[in-house]
Amino acid sequence: MLSMRCSSAVSLPGTALHRATACPAVQQHVRRCSLARAGTICGLGRSAATNGLQSTASYSGRQHLPFLQRRQSSLLCEAAAAADAGAVPLPEDAKGKSSFAAGIRGFCFYLWTLTLSLPLFVTMLVMAPFVMLFDKVRRLWQHKVNNVWARASTTPWYGIKLEGLENLPAFDEPAVYIANHQSFLDIFSLFHLGRPFKFVSKTSNFFIPIVGWSMFLTGHVMINRVDNRSMIKCLSQCKDLLAQGASVLFFPEGTRTKDGKMAAFKKGAFSVAVKAGVPVVPITLIGTGALMPNGQEGKLYSGEGVRIIVHKPITGTNADSMMKEARQAIASPLPPALVA
Repeated sequence: MLSMRCSSAVSLPGTALHRATACPAVQQHVRRCSLARAGTICGLGRSAATNGLQSTASYSGRQHLPFLQRRQSSLLCEAAAAADAGAVPLPEDAKGKSSFAAGIRGFCFYLWTLTLSLPLFVTMLVMAPFVMLFDKVRRLWQHKVNNVWARASTTPWYGIKLEGLENLPAFDEPAVYIANHQSFLDIFSLFHLGRPFKFVSKTSNFFIPIVGWSMFLTGHVMINRVDNRSMIKCLSQCKDLLAQGASVLFFPEGTRTKDGKMAAFKKGAFSVAVKAGVPVVPITLIGTGALMPNGQEGKLYSGEGVRIIVHKPITGTNADSMMKEARQAIASPLPPALVA
């Protein structure tokens, strides 16, 4: 019954199921898996069953072919289900809005921010020798250019409402800022807080022309998320920055949300704060995921704008309890459906 239902679904062009099963590589892999696994079940050698894919005539288990075909259909369904599970759902706020119009807005947004970035990047290059000489750690002037660029990039396209600004530490007080991570627009939006910080970003982002080079000049922190040594080095670098008076921004989920829900937090940011003896400042972002959903970075939907809520700083000596308290604070303004 499962195979019959899935076989009819495969015939629907444009669905994730159709895309997954239409891929020759997927089909070839599934055939090999089904023959090998089914051959083992039927008492045949695994290699003999797999070789049957090339030469069915030499396959001694001809009587088992109907079973193998059914198993192949079942595995195709499993592959398609996995493809559907990996798809990023469209946020409720973006449903019913024109995808074409969002694509046009997205193109215009990137064209606008690129146009702004060119003269500002030249300005950063000119300032770089002086910044490295007089302010190598905090690089406040480079941050000011980043701030101008982010504010000018977002203002024509969406509004930002700031709440809880009284909870922000002083401009020159080091702190660990943490926020939920919904969208590519999160960093753009957080620059509106008016506080200098270094944020942690994957290494590949630093190679993006203009944008990545600007990140390098400002002294943001690289991390290779699949390399444990890189992660240890990143945390050590953040601790050193805090010790020298610079603030650091983390997204403790580790990556942007895959399903619109805030995921579990990782402890690294909180361990760094405890070791450096600085407060953790929880920040809730609401609305960036509806404007530019994860996986749809080429589109910018219209909407009500973004809310940034700054919560009271958290201090302590236990990273686990600080992490739990910070996650509760960030989750408190979010709808329950958006918290995993």
